[in-house]
Amino acid sequence: MILPDPQATLALGVRLAELVRPGDVITLSGSLGAGKTSIARGLLAALGLAGEAPSPSFAIVQPYAPPEVRIPVLHVDLYRIETPREIDELGIDEEAADGVLIVEWPERAPGFWPDALALALASEPDGGRRLTAHVPAAWKARWPF
Repeated sequence: MILPDPQATLALGVRLAELVRPGDVITLSGSLGAGKTSIARGLLAALGLAGEAPSPSFAIVQPYAPPEVRIPVLHVDLYRIETPREIDELGIDEEAADGVLIVEWPERAPGFWPDALALALASEPDGGRRLTAHVPAAWKARWPF
């Protein structure tokens, strides 16, 4: 799928917000500036977050809970993580069990979320983004594309 501009990337996040359920994991891969955080921002805005969600690059884990959003969300950025052991120390799986877990840079934790909706973004020469999705069984009936 081609996302022609930043608005289309945000709109994908909005669409995902209509489909997520507690317990879902969405991983977002791609180079710096590919649109990972834009998808997360669209999803969070559609779940009710007022204002723009900050990138969790420095905090690593950015939690959102009702009434700020409709369902709990943990937005995680693993860019600065150096070993999978550091991820275990974050305790994000336990904390996200009742909500949605959004993970940027999941390649830093290979094999951690095998049942995730895995979205990969790549820049196109015209400035758009190419989206590739690995849709697990839990998402097959919900995936709209």
